[in-house]
Amino acid sequence: MLGQSIHVVLALMSSLLLLWHEATPIEVPQDPKIQQELKQPPTIVSQSAKDYIVDPRDNIYIECEAKGNPLPTFSWRRNGKFFNIGKDPRVSMRKRSGTLEISFRSGGRPEDYEGEYQCFASNDLGVALSNKILLRVSKAPLWPKEVLKPVVVSEGSPLVLPCNPPPGLPPPFIFWMNSVMTPIPQDKRVSMGLNGDLYFSNVVTQDAHTDYTCNARFLFTHTIQQKNPFTLKVQTKETYNDTSYNASDPYGGRKVAQSTPTFLSPSGGESSKMVLRDEQLLLECIAAGLPTPTIKWFKKGRELPSQKVKFENYNKTLKIIHISEEDAGEYVCMANNQLGSIRHSIFVQVKAAPYWLDKPTDLVLAPDENGRLVCRANGNPKPNIQWLVNGEPIDSSPINPNRQVLGDTIIFRSVQMGSSAVYQCNASNEHGYLLANAFVSVLDMPPRMLGPKNRLIKVIENNRTFLDCPFFGSPLPELRWFKNGQGSGLDGGQYRVYINGTLEIKRARPEDEGTYTCVANSILGKAENQVRLEVKEPTRIVRAPEHQSAIRSSTSRFDCKVKSDPSLPITVTWTKDDKPLTLGWRLKKDEESLIIPSVKDSDQGMYTCTVKSDLDQDSASARLIVLEDASLNPSLSSALPPGHPDPPMDLDLSDPAARSVRLTWIPGNDNRSPITEFLVQFEEDHWEPGRWQNLSTYPGHLNSVILQLAPFVNYQFRVIAINSVGQSPPSRPSPRYKTSGAAPDAIPRDLRGWGSKKDNMEITWEPLLDLERNGPNLHYNVWWRRKDVEEDWSNVTTVGSKHVVYNTEIYVPYEIKIQARNEFGTGPESNMVIGYSGEDKPTEAPTDLRVSKVNSTKVNIHWKPVDPNSVQGEFKEYRLYYWRDSSLVTNLMVSKQKKTKGFYSTMSEPSGILTDLVPYSKYKMFMVVANSHFEGPPSSTVEFTTKEGVPDAPRFFKINRRSFDSIYLEWDKPLEPNGILIGYQLKYHPVNGSRVVQPQLETLLPNVTDFTLRLPDRSTRYKFYLSALTQVGAGEVYAEESPLFANEAYIDQVDIATQGWFIGLMCAIALIILILLIVCFIKRSRGGKYPVRDKKDLPLDPVDHKDQDGSFDYHSDEDNKPLQGSQTSLDGNVKESDDSLVDYGEGGDGQFNEDGSFIGQYTVKKDKDETEGNESSEATSPVNAIYSLA
Repeated sequence: MLGQSIHVVLALMSSLLLLWHEATPIEVPQDPKIQQELKQPPTIVSQSAKDYIVDPRDNIYIECEAKGNPLPTFSWRRNGKFFNIGKDPRVSMRKRSGTLEISFRSGGRPEDYEGEYQCFASNDLGVALSNKILLRVSKAPLWPKEVLKPVVVSEGSPLVLPCNPPPGLPPPFIFWMNSVMTPIPQDKRVSMGLNGDLYFSNVVTQDAHTDYTCNARFLFTHTIQQKNPFTLKVQTKETYNDTSYNASDPYGGRKVAQSTPTFLSPSGGESSKMVLRDEQLLLECIAAGLPTPTIKWFKKGRELPSQKVKFENYNKTLKIIHISEEDAGEYVCMANNQLGSIRHSIFVQVKAAPYWLDKPTDLVLAPDENGRLVCRANGNPKPNIQWLVNGEPIDSSPINPNRQVLGDTIIFRSVQMGSSAVYQCNASNEHGYLLANAFVSVLDMPPRMLGPKNRLIKVIENNRTFLDCPFFGSPLPELRWFKNGQGSGLDGGQYRVYINGTLEIKRARPEDEGTYTCVANSILGKAENQVRLEVKEPTRIVRAPEHQSAIRSSTSRFDCKVKSDPSLPITVTWTKDDKPLTLGWRLKKDEESLIIPSVKDSDQGMYTCTVKSDLDQDSASARLIVLEDASLNPSLSSALPPGHPDPPMDLDLSDPAARSVRLTWIPGNDNRSPITEFLVQFEEDHWEPGRWQNLSTYPGHLNSVILQLAPFVNYQFRVIAINSVGQSPPSRPSPRYKTSGAAPDAIPRDLRGWGSKKDNMEITWEPLLDLERNGPNLHYNVWWRRKDVEEDWSNVTTVGSKHVVYNTEIYVPYEIKIQARNEFGTGPESNMVIGYSGEDKPTEAPTDLRVSKVNSTKVNIHWKPVDPNSVQGEFKEYRLYYWRDSSLVTNLMVSKQKKTKGFYSTMSEPSGILTDLVPYSKYKMFMVVANSHFEGPPSSTVEFTTKEGVPDAPRFFKINRRSFDSIYLEWDKPLEPNGILIGYQLKYHPVNGSRVVQPQLETLLPNVTDFTLRLPDRSTRYKFYLSALTQVGAGEVYAEESPLFANEAYIDQVDIATQGWFIGLMCAIALIILILLIVCFIKRSRGGKYPVRDKKDLPLDPVDHKDQDGSFDYHSDEDNKPLQGSQTSLDGNVKESDDSLVDYGEGGDGQFNEDGSFIGQYTVKKDKDETEGNESSEATSPVNAIYSLA
């Protein structure tokens, strides 16, 4: 009964909270006048650390600073009791501060002041508390005196040299050295454990030394304490020989008994370790054995996250920084050598000291307003929340009817003046605590304007502008804007009023000029201010300078014509290569141009004209190229084609910053085409070493730029020049530059929640890009909670890109957000997204499925919808399954393949149209409701019949010619008659002439599938149109044209051969052939006789004659004599015969005498060679070829 009453009360309270209107907290501006007049409770702004360790050689300072109005006063408690500062001469407090100073100039022991301190800052409006500061004095105790006996151990045996350092505060840093202060070499066999002991997996004779010393360095006192040295003696069974030692065989070839691995640390088969969230986890396994064992680590049930886990001390130590709950579990280390292996399980439990989910913040309210303070923290175990007011438990404070405490929330209703106070929230569990101060200040103040009065704002036309009107008041006034004292307030359209009073004009136009008045109203009064707006024309360059080339000593001119608002003064400046241009006796500037007379080589460069007004500016650039005088260098008179630019040179880095660096380079030769831009690329050596990526492009006149970089990346850069031809080769890389790390800036993208099973929700996101990590050990903090349900956020920290929430209800909404973090801190939180848990099969089927308005090809579908809750997922559609069950045409086979169509409708009486149906058919259908993954049960199956329609085209249509005077037509029934066929309709008309002829129509019975047409003229061709008929009408037309038949082509050939033009053409061709034959015989009768050389083997002319083309011709005087029977030209030169029969011999060996008879192969090889050397390269003429064969 009591439980039911509590549930009823909680339900009523929840309803009241939903109806209760909470005022937006007032933000107090940082205006000096406001701050001076405003009464505020105290706020702690600076304090010492919770665990405060001090150096005993210095004075002690315990910090406590606070602000408030009036100025707060300070008091302290020590170990829970009031600390009377005035009674202790060594203790003093700074003026206007709560910071304590404990001085030991006149003696005293710092240890006497150890304890727990807490600062109280008070004024008339409340009391603020500092954390409880545990003050401890650093200690560096001496090592206890002890006599260490020599350690004797057999060769190959394990050994542990204990350190046992004195317990310092903070714990000392341990290291091992020898007597000459050289570190003890450590490796896979010898290493120091986390407790400071020195472990030997197996001992070798080289380990025998007398000076193993453990050292403890104390950080605060900067002192090193030494333990007495160990003497180690190693016993061997055989004589040790130094010369036989090598690293691969430390036993010098001696037989030492091998052993299986055993653990030196930790002991046993399993152990446990508890670590707090966000702290560092160190797990250690050191094994003995011979040969020296190797250590491997595993995590039971999942793989070790490679990005999070580091292995140190030769794989003997597993290290995880910033451990989270997902890192809990069973870790297994395995030691193995040639003889065997051994395992040890370490069960890691992750607890958590309290950490904030919602930290309470200061609350400023006006009288009669409502508000709340929320204090939400998480931890393991879950922390206990305790509220205090002005440093005292809220339960023991005076009852306030306007205040109600509900667990981690305090509700304030209708607050009144005088109820200001400072509230403390303490969240604690066994591992720590959190303490936060948040004051509630009740303030009433009439509206007042904070900015200067009657400001003048100038803006360029078509630009966005903001008119500021800072104001304050309590309760928060309502602010409205008016133009020229008229209207009902400006908001909407191109105006937007922000909560801070600023009026945004999205695109200023000339008609927007005028006086704008902002008015702040509240129940306590009214305040107003005015802003004058003037809209100006933009400043722009209307005729810009252009790239040009100038010959040395000529005059060059760059234009720069400007248009601007007449009321705005402007200045025009020129720069060359981004440096101010000095104007003097040679360089001159007028209103619209820059003149460069007597151009010199030093004038070459990039010239920029910049025009500035008080509100805006514009600039334009052009390059000047200086050429040599063409008369001095004729090679320049021919324009060389432009080429790719040369690569930039001498890359240099300067002005290093956390996220930027300046890159400077020297441009290479542009090769007659100005460089238009530079491409800067980068390469980093961690994520994708060796891959060059584009960083940014810059105008071609720049050679020094600031590069915006990502944190924690080791960069190197290169530059590529670009002109109109293309890109240059890359420059040589710059030196490397590594940016410092930072917390992530980016928010993981594509955050979504969806169910892969009906009882889970997978939260997935796109991981940050490599260059967005900003530091090592990237994790993701993921939060989720049920939407529209008052429940705390659940959260997890993971390194992956997915987290699965189990045991969810079916398809319920969740609010999800995510945040990236690394070693340097946390990034921004994402916006909240809505995800859904998994879907299940819908439980209901649509009912009352029916049809209406049925015609031949479509039908209207109606049904009653299902209950939305029965969909059990995201409603996708009502899915209709339908199929053609049969045709109403007798004996026509149909395909019964099912088809689907979806209908999306959330109406109370849904409907849809089903199209593309086959006429004159019986259909069946049923409907289901579908979500994203499943379909629900089917509705009852419904039948309907479509009406008769027009038929399809005939299945085929053939035309044949069986005689000269008839055409035979043949066809088949349509595949889909779509009704009862009542016949066929045939139309045809001739197509030979251009005259339009009225088509003839034939109507045929449904059982007729052929037709014969008598031709009045055998050369006439026809075009036919055939369609089937039902009662509805004619169907699709099948059109064919009578083809060109073979007998018709034969007739056409005979007619052509008897034509007169064809006979005349053949006669003309015969006459031309006869004339050509006569010419050939005349040419043959004019040919001469061919002499045979009288002399053979004549010597060559000793003088080499060079031809005009530079080649040499070796010949004898005999060769210069004319041949017998050849004709002499008019100028007396000998003209050789065009058709020497030598050319027709086989390789020049066959010869003819003067009467044409064959005289055989009588010449020696030399004649053959000469003949080959003098052969004509001309082709043999057809006439000569005919004659030679005669």
